[in-house]
Amino acid sequence: MKALHRKTEEIAILLAAALILAVLPLSLDPFRLNLVGKYMAFAFVAIGIVLTWGYSGVLSLGQGIFFGLGGYMMAMFLKLEASAPELPDFMVWSSVESLPVWWQPFHSLTLTLLLIVVLPGLAAYLFSLAIFRKRVSGVYFAIVTLALAMTLTVLIIGQQGDTGGANGITDFRTLLGWDIVGDEGKQALYFIEAGALVVAMLAALAIVRSRLGKILIAIRDREDRVRFSGYDTAHVKACIFCVAAILSSIGGAFFTLQVGLISPGAIGVVASIEMVIYAAVGGRLSIPGAVVGALLIGFLKSYLSETFPEVWLYFLGAIFIAVVVVMPNGLAGVFGQIQARRAAGSAR
Repeated sequence: MKALHRKTEEIAILLAAALILAVLPLSLDPFRLNLVGKYMAFAFVAIGIVLTWGYSGVLSLGQGIFFGLGGYMMAMFLKLEASAPELPDFMVWSSVESLPVWWQPFHSLTLTLLLIVVLPGLAAYLFSLAIFRKRVSGVYFAIVTLALAMTLTVLIIGQQGDTGGANGITDFRTLLGWDIVGDEGKQALYFIEAGALVVAMLAALAIVRSRLGKILIAIRDREDRVRFSGYDTAHVKACIFCVAAILSSIGGAFFTLQVGLISPGAIGVVASIEMVIYAAVGGRLSIPGAVVGALLIGFLKSYLSETFPEVWLYFLGAIFIAVVVVMPNGLAGVFGQIQARRAAGSAR
């Protein structure tokens, strides 16, 4: 059964890679392909949630924090490039006379990319380690992360002169002089993002199949026994939470590039909970399932909002409830059951 699951996961990753690298680019117009690029940004977050929630038993309702950090840092670089040599427009409107010191590193793309990876990862590790050392877990950890997402949203909105406030950071068109708004630029960004997403899936698969993955599953099932065996479970959980934060931050950076803006709404409570739903729909134990879940829910949000603009949220809510009741292990669980039945039928 384990061999079947391993083979199924590998095939599913190949199919997901073929879908985003070949099928969708060949079948969609530039506008729809750009929307898929937006959905793929959330797929990075969903993969991280699979690692933390599905394999480690750590449910975070604040992944929007790290998604927003990555998105805002990329937006800061793009805004400085678009505004140079003047201050960003929202700073001028807020009577800010000089660029804040903490904006200075974002004049460099190299430093920006480094900070997108290092800053959220370091913050996530230190925060979660302190929490896990106190043996805080389960619903209590989820509540803490949810509260942090709310706090960060209020903080960003309140700092109009430094962050753009409720409007966020917008109005940029180039990346190192390269047009990222036109169809050619959007298409190139799409393939870069799709390639990065495939790498993220493979890296996550390598983690869950390594010794670390086995320890994570053991912690999820019986953390007390793992702790008594000599493992520092707080450190292990903090490390995987750090990996999830980095994935979320990378997704946020791609979101900014694809959408052309970042706002506090990407960090808030609603966004963070939706990110968990992506993983739940795809299957919280399936890496490619998380990607499919993000793409599927993103497509449904767009389609339903266009077709039923007044009641689309009710349709979406009904879909979520149906998944929880009928498919507790998500789409990947249904696919796994079909594969198992086929294997049992062949054995007979």
